[in-house]
Amino acid sequence: MSTTVAFSVAPLGTGESVAPSVARAVKVVRESGLPNETSAMFTTVEGEWEEVMDVVKRAVAAAGEGASRVSFTIKGDIREGVTDALHEKVEAVERELGNL
Repeated sequence: MSTTVAFSVAPLGTGESVAPSVARAVKVVRESGLPNETSAMFTTVEGEWEEVMDVVKRAVAAAGEGASRVSFTIKGDIREGVTDALHEKVEAVERELGNL
């Protein structure tokens, strides 16, 4: 099953900046080899269900190193037969904007 997941992770009790923790999570995602993008609020990763969820689990664990608590948000889309949803969804919206 083709799965696209956007997630955000934040350790609690580690100070004001979460950048070091988030960087550890993003590193896990990037090293997975799965298609991914990181924005100011979310990291999105695409692949098969099992591999995507494994990457998210490992990324959350990496972000939580040294924290007593971790908060995360996840949103997913499962769609048979779709590849490159990371870009196709954005391109579809851009085409529609061109029609307005």
